[in-house]
Amino acid sequence: MAEAERIIGTPDIPEADGAEPEQSASGSAEPADQDEQGAASKGEQASPDEQRPQGKRKLLALFAVAVLAYALDLVSKMIVVAKLEHHEPIAVIGDLLQFNAIRNAGAAFGMGEAFTVIFTFIAAAVIVVIARLARKLYSLPWAIALGMLLGGALGNLTDRIFRAPGVFEGAVVDFIAPKGFAVFNLADSAIVCGGFLIVILSFRGLDPDGTVHKD
Repeated sequence: MAEAERIIGTPDIPEADGAEPEQSASGSAEPADQDEQGAASKGEQASPDEQRPQGKRKLLALFAVAVLAYALDLVSKMIVVAKLEHHEPIAVIGDLLQFNAIRNAGAAFGMGEAFTVIFTFIAAAVIVVIARLARKLYSLPWAIALGMLLGGALGNLTDRIFRAPGVFEGAVVDFIAPKGFAVFNLADSAIVCGGFLIVILSFRGLDPDGTVHKD
């Protein structure tokens, strides 16, 4: 019997040559690799999630600055219309700075009075662009700059819509009158400051999404 087995040969049985432990070892290694890959993919997917709260904070900063700029402009115009309009100018710093209420049908600083409707739609377009840009906002300086632009644009747009002589043709209330310069309001100031800050950020290579590039 032993001689017959020697001549015929022993069939390959996994248990005999230790194939099963190797399979089990390889089988246990594959799930481990899959777990590591799954953990890595989860880590990659987690980074946008970690960035979302940061983006939301910047979005809140944008709206906070916009609301503050809009509220200051609105309240100042209400006071000017109630207390200063149709009255003599008030000297703040002698002849260098006065408060003088006027109605401006043009753009900022009294420019382009014949294009009131066009300026109204431009202000509305600026608001739409800022709203679209806010979706990828991860930079606090950009949030402040866009917030000032948004608040200023909304302030003057409110005058265009609700003040005389009519809807989309309303005259903006201006009252800050430096000597030798055009009369303007707080909304104009917010727009100019926001635009100036955007120019600085662009020169420094800072994008709204928080990345920095070098030309």
